[in-house]
Amino acid sequence: MMSRFLFFLFFILCTFTSQGQLTLQQQLQAESDINTQFSTLLSQSKSQDADFKLIRRSNVEIIRKNVNDSLHTYKKEIAELKAKTGNASGTISNLQDTITSLQQQLAEEKTKTQTIGFLGTDMDKGVYHTIVWAIICTLAIALFILAISFKKARVDAIEHQKTAEEVQNDFQTFKKKAMEKEQLLRRQLLDEQLKKNS
Repeated sequence: MMSRFLFFLFFILCTFTSQGQLTLQQQLQAESDINTQFSTLLSQSKSQDADFKLIRRSNVEIIRKNVNDSLHTYKKEIAELKAKTGNASGTISNLQDTITSLQQQLAEEKTKTQTIGFLGTDMDKGVYHTIVWAIICTLAIALFILAISFKKARVDAIEHQKTAEEVQNDFQTFKKKAMEKEQLLRRQLLDEQLKKNS
């Protein structure tokens, strides 16, 4: 009877131990964080004395498998991050090359917009505008001088024409008077000759 009781007690103790062990193994497999798994393992393992714990080999294997799985996952993540970083570095390099190219194109376009081709040379817009305005002012002054000269020449021509007409009229009047005088002198001469002959 006593042996049956001891056997029953041993069976119950083994059952509780195995159930506790299964619970510990299930907890170790369910935990995702390695630190938490180690803490659970140490807290539920039997103490031999203050410095030593008795840990089942199967539990150590579970922890080792979990550590290896975590390391494999971390290595894979690190490799993916390195690949992404490499891709990002290539993209950044390409973008920097594109920026440099765009800056060069922008500088060229600024140079093109700030210069104007004039008489076969590239000239700054300010200098070009100064030259164009100087030419416009010179032409305007020349046009003004020509207009004044033309007006003066026209006035002089009108005055010369009036003078010529006056001279012509005076000449005609003089000619008429001279003819009248000549006719008068001829009559007088005829009259004189007639007087002498008679």
